[in-house]
Amino acid sequence: MAMYRLHGFCQSGNTFKVAFLLRALRQPWEAVFVDYLNGTTRDASWREQANEMGEAPVLDDGPRRMTQSGAIMTYLARKHGEFGGRNEDEQQEVLRWLLFDNHKFTSYFASYRFMKAFGATAPDPTIMAWLKGRIDGAFGIAEKHLAARPFMVGDAPTIADISMCAYLCYPKEESGYDLPAQFPNLAAWLARVQSIEGYAPPYDVLPGERISPKW
Repeated sequence: MAMYRLHGFCQSGNTFKVAFLLRALRQPWEAVFVDYLNGTTRDASWREQANEMGEAPVLDDGPRRMTQSGAIMTYLARKHGEFGGRNEDEQQEVLRWLLFDNHKFTSYFASYRFMKAFGATAPDPTIMAWLKGRIDGAFGIAEKHLAARPFMVGDAPTIADISMCAYLCYPKEESGYDLPAQFPNLAAWLARVQSIEGYAPPYDVLPGERISPKW
């Protein structure tokens, strides 16, 4: 069987979602560096060959090429029979939280972190305040959901957890969010997800150069 090839870079939490899952599934894979910060994904030829959407990650499974982390994770969970939910009801719940993650939970937080840590210019305070309001709303929903349960779906980790945790695995100084102080249920959940065998921090498992936060 051909080894998985994961195209991405270390600052990309969406790439890390797939890397974390591959490690948790005990699957061999190799990283292919995408120089996002220097504009690779904006290159027309890269988009033509790798991903028309201009995003990382991209996963190659032999001749099959896949994009979008939620779709990739769903494929891997189904193929290897782990982390996808243990019955149809759980699988539906996993999908529900994956969509919430992609639309709100990760979306606003990833944008906020990027502007604060890696943006070319100092972020606009008005935009950052708006994003923070959206982040706090999304985080508050998950905080309440996790008050009486160990994981997002059922009593075992799924790709919903791995997807939602990814950007929270980066250093606090990149976003300025103090999770234990602001969202203690999320912080406790994050520790549980990070105890899954195969977890390691993003900068330890993905290619690229770690950059100090700019702003």
